[in-house]
Amino acid sequence: MDRTKNDKKLVLKNVSRSFDTDKILNNISLEVREGEFVTLLGPSGSGKSTILNIISGVLKPDNGEVKVEGEISYMHQKDLLLPWKKVIDNVALPLYIKGKSKSEGRKQVIDYFEPYGLKGYEFKYPFQLSGGMKQRAAFLRTYMTSNNIMLLDEPFGALDAITRGKMQNWLLNVIKDLKSTILFITHDIEEAIYLSNRIYILSDKPACIKGEIKVDLPRNRTKDMITSDKFVAIKKQVLDFM
Repeated sequence: MDRTKNDKKLVLKNVSRSFDTDKILNNISLEVREGEFVTLLGPSGSGKSTILNIISGVLKPDNGEVKVEGEISYMHQKDLLLPWKKVIDNVALPLYIKGKSKSEGRKQVIDYFEPYGLKGYEFKYPFQLSGGMKQRAAFLRTYMTSNNIMLLDEPFGALDAITRGKMQNWLLNVIKDLKSTILFITHDIEEAIYLSNRIYILSDKPACIKGEIKVDLPRNRTKDMITSDKFVAIKKQVLDFM
């Protein structure tokens, strides 16, 4: 895995991967530039998570090149909060792993709880949080791991539709103040359009890139955009590839 110095934070070139005789990825090429929010949109089981696992180094590709510029953090669909640890210590866990003491770690993360909608829950346990709050805590922990390049694997996939919509707005609001590069996974077309600067559309496995779409919408997004002519036109573009 190379680390290259330019505005391309992630580059995959002709990446393929199989598990035994089951080919999952077929010549995947994509790039994500600094500060972009890019989404991989594809059906369940199409290999989207495999791409993130290759980028993060969990898996190696059978063929192709992976270039990364910066440090990576990875948020899975499940929140993976440790049930025996208080929320503040779950969030500060990456800092503890880096050698910070409990008092240092807590001091560093405590000011994030209010803007992340978690104030008052610092010393609760994960079972005392709603699904949306667990995902906020998991996102904040991911941010504490690294805010340079964030890989988000269907973080809202397990939430009900109302909570999911609220979390999409929350995420857009939070990332306004971040300088992060984000690669996001979803199989929800409207979510992909609503959140992204660009979308790569994947086929069924063995997955290949069927198309790339630039989301030409103002970055300050609101839910009433979903019924706008421009949003509907972008959705039609996506559907034409699927």
